[in-house]
Amino acid sequence: MQRLDPNRTTWHITFGTFGTRLHGSERPTVDRKHSRFGEPFIATDAARERWQRQHMTGKPVRLTHEQRTEVEAALPRICERGEWTLRTYAADADHVHVLCDADRSVHGRQIRMLLKRWLTQTLDEKWPRTAGRSWWADGGSNKAVKEQAYLNNAYRYIAKQRATKPDGL
Repeated sequence: MQRLDPNRTTWHITFGTFGTRLHGSERPTVDRKHSRFGEPFIATDAARERWQRQHMTGKPVRLTHEQRTEVEAALPRICERGEWTLRTYAADADHVHVLCDADRSVHGRQIRMLLKRWLTQTLDEKWPRTAGRSWWADGGSNKAVKEQAYLNNAYRYIAKQRATKPDGL
């Protein structure tokens, strides 16, 4: 069982790969107008999805199993570099989850930005991108975990998605 640290903030951070979850698609998405807990997701809208697809700067990015494994191998080093305590993490073909603790002065947006930057550097070493291409979608989610039940559910949910399964799962 995971326990919240009263002296630090626990963050559940999620971000997607470029072009794999577009607003208006059948898969749920949020934007700045639809981002509060309990609010409905953006409605399915084929025209909006089509418009977004037509204006993409490249093809959607789906991480291979090898790339997912590389992301998962890098996350402990990255969290150490950022001085965040890593609880668990997972890289799927179209998104990454990180559950970590940070000093209360550090906001999850900053952690998410650095995670994406440092993972980009890691991936680019083995799989160089063409100019202008991005591994990651803009934005993402950074939720401060305040409830014990949420922490335990998020921990189990994320750990089960790992490309490299930890013992016991």
